[in-house]
Amino acid sequence: MASIVASLLPPLLLPARNSHPGTFPTSSVSLLSGRRSNVSFVVKASGESSESSTSLTVFKSVQNVWDQPEDRLGLFGLGFAAVAAFWASTNLVAAVDKLPLFPTVFELIGIFYSLWFSYRYLIFKPDREEFFQILNKVATDILGQ
Repeated sequence: MASIVASLLPPLLLPARNSHPGTFPTSSVSLLSGRRSNVSFVVKASGESSESSTSLTVFKSVQNVWDQPEDRLGLFGLGFAAVAAFWASTNLVAAVDKLPLFPTVFELIGIFYSLWFSYRYLIFKPDREEFFQILNKVATDILGQ
């Protein structure tokens, strides 16, 4: 295993180990014609409005619940219930998967539901915003805020 890891090439876009803090990392890129050229790149973060990032609000909500000592037990219970529900649903799916006709029917239902969900909530921006509002409402209902 160690010999396989030692013989691997370094990743293409990672900076070299001897780069100085004031210089940009340079990567060697091979084009189809066989020439090699060095490419420098800079990555900049762009800020978005706080309205579109729901992960931060959910994280802050969980952090606020964690800061209150009487709510920690409820948070542990919610986490345990999520793990237990995941385990039970995995076993249920494994049991149903052994039945002869059900896997293909459920696969078709899953494909059609995924297509409908993508069309309904993910393609257009107003629908995405509505979906994020629904997620925020459900999170606040669960956390009781």
